[in-house]
Amino acid sequence: MKNRTAWTLFLLALTASLGAKDLPKALLIGDSISIGYTPHVVAFLKGKVEVRHHKGNAQHTGTGLKMLDRWVGETKWDVIHFNWGMWDLCYRHPQSKVQGRRDKERGTLTTSLEQYEKNLDQLSARLKKTKAKLIWAHSTTVPEGEAGRKVGDDDKYNQAAVRVMKKHGVEINDLNALTDSFPAELFVRPGDVHLKAEGSKKLGQAVALKIMKALSQ
Repeated sequence: MKNRTAWTLFLLALTASLGAKDLPKALLIGDSISIGYTPHVVAFLKGKVEVRHHKGNAQHTGTGLKMLDRWVGETKWDVIHFNWGMWDLCYRHPQSKVQGRRDKERGTLTTSLEQYEKNLDQLSARLKKTKAKLIWAHSTTVPEGEAGRKVGDDDKYNQAAVRVMKKHGVEINDLNALTDSFPAELFVRPGDVHLKAEGSKKLGQAVALKIMKALSQ
């Protein structure tokens, strides 16, 4: 009887282990905003999808071109949800004392709109080789008073992204429209692109829903 009980427990443990390994895998790629919503995506999809964010901040598309192979690694991803843009459209000046050296008056644009589109095209082509279901996340809202980013540039860069994603047949998660609807209270402070926990949770829910939809197709 003891042996039978031990064997039953072993089989249950093995089944649970195999079940965890068999969960579909989703990779999140993005900057600090994605880092903010990742824990919420993990929580929403617990027991359904194994969710990971690559190590560190994806920064701009130039960083993506250098690091993408390392971030994707050898894992067979079922879904990859990705974004660049907020760093690309940022102006920085070496003498600026604002966090991140942001300065839209004296600074230099990190990535031109034309180069951004070219970089995204290369990144999307590389991601298609993974055979994962791809979801592009539009860059979120640039609010009034942001030190290094111009209001409206988020729309211009997202429009460029639409052209690329249509070319590659990539699903779009319009987080820009979602954050446009957010009240000021959900942002960390006036003029800041970052969100409080409740705002990140709303983004996380939207991302989780897109991932589940992609997996069901």
